[in-house]
Amino acid sequence: MANGKSEKKVKSRKKMIWIALGVLLVLIMIIMNICSKKDPGITVQTEKAARRDITQLVSATGIINPVYLVAITPEVTGEIVELPIKEGDRVKKNQLLIRIKPDSYAAQRDRAKANLESAQATLQMKKVEMNFIESNFKRTQELFRSGFTNQQELDKMKADLDSSRAQLEAQQGYVQQAQAALKESGESLNKTAIYSPMDGTVSKLNVELGERVLGSGFSQGTNLMTVADLNKMEAIVDVDENDVVLVSIGDTAKIELDAFKNKVYNGVVTEIANSAKTTAMGTQEEVVNFAIKIALSDFNPQVRPGMSCNADIEVETKDNVLTVPIQSVTARSAEEPGAMEQPAAGGELTVGKASKKKQAKPKEVVFVVADKDTVAMKEVKIGISDNEYIEVISGLKEGEEVVNGPYRAIANELQDKGKVKVEVKAKGGKGKKKT
Repeated sequence: MANGKSEKKVKSRKKMIWIALGVLLVLIMIIMNICSKKDPGITVQTEKAARRDITQLVSATGIINPVYLVAITPEVTGEIVELPIKEGDRVKKNQLLIRIKPDSYAAQRDRAKANLESAQATLQMKKVEMNFIESNFKRTQELFRSGFTNQQELDKMKADLDSSRAQLEAQQGYVQQAQAALKESGESLNKTAIYSPMDGTVSKLNVELGERVLGSGFSQGTNLMTVADLNKMEAIVDVDENDVVLVSIGDTAKIELDAFKNKVYNGVVTEIANSAKTTAMGTQEEVVNFAIKIALSDFNPQVRPGMSCNADIEVETKDNVLTVPIQSVTARSAEEPGAMEQPAAGGELTVGKASKKKQAKPKEVVFVVADKDTVAMKEVKIGISDNEYIEVISGLKEGEEVVNGPYRAIANELQDKGKVKVEVKAKGGKGKKKT
């Protein structure tokens, strides 16, 4: 009886164990099923690789300025006594812009004229005096030949003649100096009236009637005004040192002004600076730029000097090339999971770690939808790009579906053979697609 009861207890325990194992197995299956439903993969958007015409752009910012402008500064110092124009007025070439009080300069001219007249009168006296001494010398020579005078008298007359001739030459120099002084004083008097050097507009006026201004004789001088031809404008933009080598004279550009949001102006590159402009030199924020001038082809009278602008310079165009969205391409290094380096010199293969001797260079990759819920990482060779698409030279075929978003997934989360959920398949961008 005891043995029978013992066997029943053992069978009952085994039955309970099998029931518990079965329940545990069902729970595990349920949990796995729930987890698989909760984690279907990374949600992504995709677009097919297609052929397009693509234009590489160099983007830059700057300001608008007239092609032709002249900063007017006085050459003489004095008080402004006449100012017939105001800022914004249109002026013609040789039109009076400003007059500086001429009284002191007129007095200097009159004094120089009087000095010249005095020097010229003295010169005439010296000529008469020399002619008289020269006549006496010739008579003394005749007397010396006839024996009526001695050598001493002849030498004295010759010395007087040489002295008179020297005084005459010196006086001629004084006359030339007086003439130069008169010319200089006349020019200074003329410079008290300033005329426009070109047809244009007074784009900036910095002085007022009655104000005293400084001439540019010994310093920079007072900046009176700026006259500009507002019919011909240009954009002066700063281009990074890495991009300036791509730009050439004659490249076309699209320019947008902050003041006119929906207007795009056409332009042509006319000048590239040879010298760099460096800001924050010697610091981590150091920036090296080159100034590039772009002449605007379109005229708009509302465009004013100093307006901010953004320019896209078209530096290269390729037709019918394979492209993908620019955000689809990312850089991955050999240190990332799933990446593998080449065997080392000793034959040992390092997986998932970069060699300490030589760091692996990051490679450009895209993620291609391999089947319904996984992606494959493909290394590609890229070419030129515009604001939306980038050329793929090798590593991808036309029509392959590449991941183009979200950016965080492409840059960090996606891995080779990773699981994804395709949310939206984009129909293509704005670029011209080739068939």
